[in-house]
Amino acid sequence: MEVASLYNEQFMDHVAHPDYKYELEDATHEHDGINPSCGDELHLAIRLGADGRIEEAAYTGHGCAVSMASADMMSDLMVGKTAKEAIALCNLFKTMITGDEKDMQKLEDELDEAAMLKDVSHMPARVKCAELAWRTLSEMLKHDGGAATTTE
Repeated sequence: MEVASLYNEQFMDHVAHPDYKYELEDATHEHDGINPSCGDELHLAIRLGADGRIEEAAYTGHGCAVSMASADMMSDLMVGKTAKEAIALCNLFKTMITGDEKDMQKLEDELDEAAMLKDVSHMPARVKCAELAWRTLSEMLKHDGGAATTTE
């Protein structure tokens, strides 16, 4: 895939019609993320079930197409995952987006459609945009030794 093909129909659908961009009223965990290099801002909220799995994920904020599409793809991928599984996926995404992970089959198997963002690794100015939501979720879940602080 060429860098120019990043902005394909599937990618643009996440930008124009995000499924997970809304206020999550009954969130159990929330965290803010910012990309100071460009001003992208994200408020991420999740609801963990009694079984420790992410039941719902949502975000609000503003930013470029890359950060918003990435947040939507990430939110979709995380539903049904445990905190440990979600952190592992965030780490895998980071290795992909920095160009360190090149096993496309592994990326597609584990990151699903978020693997389409692999070519962002060739666009240094966009790497922080793509990883904003993933970094925000990872920070949230790692807080307090692996269990995020609940909102009150």
